Amino acid sequence: MSENKITSFKTLEWLWPVLLIFFLAGCKPEEPSWLDPLPSATASANNSPDQIISIYFTAPANDDFKGGPDQFLVEALDQARTGIDAALYDLNLWSVRNALIRAHDRGVSVRMVIEGDSQDRREIQELIEAGIPIVFDQTDSLMHNKFFVIDRGEVWTGSMNMTMNGAYRHLNNLIRVRSALLAENYSMEFEEMFLDRFFGEISLENTPHPDLTIDGVRIETYFSPDDSTAARIMQLILDAEESIDFLYYSFTSDGIADALLFQDTQGVQIRGVLDAYQERTGLGGEYQRLNDFGLDVYLDVHPEKLHHKVIIIDNMIVITGSYNMTRSAEIRNDENTLIIHNETLAAIYLGEFDWIYEDASQGN
Repeated sequence: MSENKITSFKTLEWLWPVLLIFFLAGCKPEEPSWLDPLPSATASANNSPDQIISIYFTAPANDDFKGGPDQFLVEALDQARTGIDAALYDLNLWSVRNALIRAHDRGVSVRMVIEGDSQDRREIQELIEAGIPIVFDQTDSLMHNKFFVIDRGEVWTGSMNMTMNGAYRHLNNLIRVRSALLAENYSMEFEEMFLDRFFGEISLENTPHPDLTIDGVRIETYFSPDDSTAARIMQLILDAEESIDFLYYSFTSDGIADALLFQDTQGVQIRGVLDAYQERTGLGGEYQRLNDFGLDVYLDVHPEKLHHKVIIIDNMIVITGSYNMTRSAEIRNDENTLIIHNETLAAIYLGEFDWIYEDASQGN
């Protein structure tokens, strides 16, 4: 594998330079072409068209609310030419609000789906006043997605809500994938909500490319509650041969916990970190059970939320998106999950896991 198409960035109190830049060789006819070499490894390198997959991590020490992952998303929104579709649980980031209004004002089609509980946000009302059409989920379940589709050619998703807390106080990840096929998956899900008003349990199982390959990288797409996400996660856990590492905000799934406990008996190394506040205040959390069985699972020691939803399997497979390991995420809420099979990508996520795990293991 040549080094040419996966990148990772992290922001700290100052704008951190790019941590890791990797590239994957080759190009498929239905995807954009990448011809120019990547610029030098600075934060601005994220704008290069060479990057098929880019990963960003938040850094809660960044208290000036500048230089966070939102700046890279905003750059992409400012480059949109034809359309932006966004399905967001919440939004109060002024940077993203302003970028969406700028896109609308220059003639880009901007459409949004937002969880009804966030309807009264001032920033969301300002988007409506600017003329941007927004559909609100008014069902009892949550529209918990956090994704953008830009020009039907790239997808941004991950665990990060588009809020000041999500981008600057909580531990989160944001991933950008340049792929017309993946964008088609997410566009189908978006229009199901925006046009048909299908939310929660009436969602359709209609993803056009649920298992695709982009330049040698296999990517599986799952939408909840229609795609049986938990079953696929359990299958991947039970197929693990060496290691399973996870970072999760909420973990109440007995079935996924059972799979982890079984794999522990088979000699698979299990390590994990869960959000402390959510675990201590939530109902049915799996932390104590896993801990009682002797698994290396800890509560996060940082003052704000650990909001990641990430599993890394055998240092080769990454599971990420909006999906918490809960019953609500599985059967009620609108969620999205990516399963990416790539060792280079897994190494980037492991870098995030390792420092959080080290702090948690030393602080508990």
